[in-house]
Amino acid sequence: MFSAYFDFIRIRFLMMLAYRVNYYSGIAIYAINIGAYYFLWKAIYGAQAELGGMTVTMMTTYVAVSWMARAFYFNNLDREIANDIRDGSVAIQFIRPYNYLLVKMMQGFGEGIFRFLLFMIPGMLIVTLLFPVRLPTDPGTWAVFLVMLFFSFLINSQINILTGLFAFFVENNEGMMRMKRVIVDLFSGLVVPISFFPGWFRPLMDWLPFQAITYLPGSVFTGKTTGSAVLQVLGVQIVWFAVLIVPIALVWRAARNRLFVQGG
Repeated sequence: MFSAYFDFIRIRFLMMLAYRVNYYSGIAIYAINIGAYYFLWKAIYGAQAELGGMTVTMMTTYVAVSWMARAFYFNNLDREIANDIRDGSVAIQFIRPYNYLLVKMMQGFGEGIFRFLLFMIPGMLIVTLLFPVRLPTDPGTWAVFLVMLFFSFLINSQINILTGLFAFFVENNEGMMRMKRVIVDLFSGLVVPISFFPGWFRPLMDWLPFQAITYLPGSVFTGKTTGSAVLQVLGVQIVWFAVLIVPIALVWRAARNRLFVQGG
């Protein structure tokens, strides 16, 4: 049974491999984005050695790894689910001998593996050559970062799945999906690190899952978070992964009941 789910990972990876040329241009676009942020932050720092607890080198590294990590955890599961709901094909999924949401997660992971191998790794190598990025020398830091990167994918995918399921209850959730993408990019720390947010706003971020997607892994990678605090931020990711299962299960149950009632 479980082997069937792994087949969905393999199939999505092979599907992405067929269109790999499109991602070569994506590496260039991400490199340009990182370059733009690098010169912007360099101008903001000016003669100052440190801002928000981060040096210029740490900020450059944070920007580079955050954008390249996004290449791994990013997916369009929300749009895929919404399209399945609109065209009615989701009804067919209910009678098949597997869990629809788990299948979507596996498909997203297959896409993530492709992006990790053919987008994130080569992109990070190119960016390291172009900008003053300082990579960790401790193997333990790399190991923890990769684990946190996996949870970044899980949490981002959970948010996407939750957003996509709302297509059951609204006529068109396109606006919701666009708003979700902006919120995730901003509040995850991709655009601006959380440490630069106003002091009154930071406690609010502790009650939202977004920082667990980008800021927490980035802070570990750059060395801003060290020692026992590393396990604490990893624990935050694990907690949010577990917490988000609850609303997904509730919305999925309500969606199934709504579909059955409408379908008779």
